[in-house]
Amino acid sequence: MAKHQVTLIPGDGTGPELAEATRKCVDATGVQIDWDVQECGIEVIEAVGKVPDSVLESIRKNKVALKSPITTPIGKGFRSVNVYLRQELNLFACVRPCKIFHGVRSNYQNSAVDLVLVRENTEDLYAGVEFQAGAEKTADLIRTINSLATGRKIGTGLDTTGVSIKPISVEGTRRIVDFAFRYAVSNQRKTVTSVCKANIMKFTDGLWYDESRAVALAYGAKFEQEDLAEGVKPDAELVGKAQDTQGKVVYNERLIDNMCMQLVQKPELYDVIVTENLYGDILSDLCAGLVGGLGVAPGANFGDDTAIFEAVHGSAPKYKGMNKVNPTALILSAKLMLDYLGEHDAATRLEAAVSSVIAEGKDVTYDMKPNRNDPTAVGTQEMAEAICRKIRGK
Repeated sequence: MAKHQVTLIPGDGTGPELAEATRKCVDATGVQIDWDVQECGIEVIEAVGKVPDSVLESIRKNKVALKSPITTPIGKGFRSVNVYLRQELNLFACVRPCKIFHGVRSNYQNSAVDLVLVRENTEDLYAGVEFQAGAEKTADLIRTINSLATGRKIGTGLDTTGVSIKPISVEGTRRIVDFAFRYAVSNQRKTVTSVCKANIMKFTDGLWYDESRAVALAYGAKFEQEDLAEGVKPDAELVGKAQDTQGKVVYNERLIDNMCMQLVQKPELYDVIVTENLYGDILSDLCAGLVGGLGVAPGANFGDDTAIFEAVHGSAPKYKGMNKVNPTALILSAKLMLDYLGEHDAATRLEAAVSSVIAEGKDVTYDMKPNRNDPTAVGTQEMAEAICRKIRGK
């Protein structure tokens, strides 16, 4: 059996512990992986002054990476490594499944929550096109904006206003919505819901809806509201690719504020949700809250031929070295990785083992106990070892 070449980034804070636990579980499935370990924690980045070139070289070579959390300074220092890697590797699609596991503490544990958030990764306010308050180029930009006949002006002071640019393109929108539809069809999902704020941002989010509808028509989707399709032409480039999918998926739309309310009230009604970068970041945490928190929320980022798999949560540096944090999110991210590698049987066995350990409620970390001070709670490595035993049938 040929080995898979996979880049492993242990991260920092609790990241190395989570990476060790996850590696144990993946190895327990019997899948042969040659792990290419690349250090890229906050200490390394601060010492080198950037993400080491070797990290990008490794991912570009192997095409697959499993990444533990890396600390991002808030309001200062380097930008998010997650964002940097997504942009450098053109990982345009972020996929975050949110599924209830029996035994997880959640207000929705009796609901059939099983949805997938698909987030555009490269555009929107996270594109990083920002202008600092007080800088001369920012003042020049504001003067230019105010001189244009748009009917809108930035009315605050030239020296006291920061500006962020929100780019939303036809190409970027069509690419991510096409990805969402392909995902829905290949995974037997029933609906795709496009989310933005087009009633307010008519030239960016309005474009998002226009292009979402064009892709939906190309796939022959059934429209929840038939009037949404009026005057829209299907994306001609996608019609041939989507011809075998006619009528298999229902397309609908929600404004971001309403989507938040809908997810809190009736999350079981939703399936695949596709949205812009900022909205996706917010909704992914909301969806994680539905299924028990960030500790059980996996994630993946896909490009045309490269993918990085990572937990949604951060590095939790205050718990560093304590063997305390929940490894489930990164382990489930590894499950997504195994599916991507074509190791579907191993992926199924890994998820089943995680589900069984959580349902039993014995060998789980403190956050998964009914009482967070329960002395029977186990550590990160002990929970991983319990999952390994389930995989091996012991």
